[in-house]
Parts: sequence; structure tokens; C-alpha cells
Amino acid sequence: MDLRVALVATPIVLAASWAVFHIGRAAVGQLQLFLKRAKA
Repeated sequence: MDLRVALVATPIVLAASWAVFHIGRAAVGQLQLFLKRAKA
């Protein structure tokens, strides 16, 4: 693999993984809240 490809792809992959991590945490929180309200 060419080093330039890695240099371009690394920040994109980091940004995408950061977004997926934070959106995933928010989604899990919303799901837990929804399930908690559905029981009550």
C-alpha cells in the first residue's frame, strides 16, 4: 500500500470511528430510555 493512501485514509477512518462511537453511545442511551418507558 502506498504511504499517501494511508496518510489520506487515516484521518477519515479516525473521524468515522469517532462519529460511530459517539452516535452509537447516544443510540444505546435512547434505546435504554425507550425500553425503560415502555415497561412503566
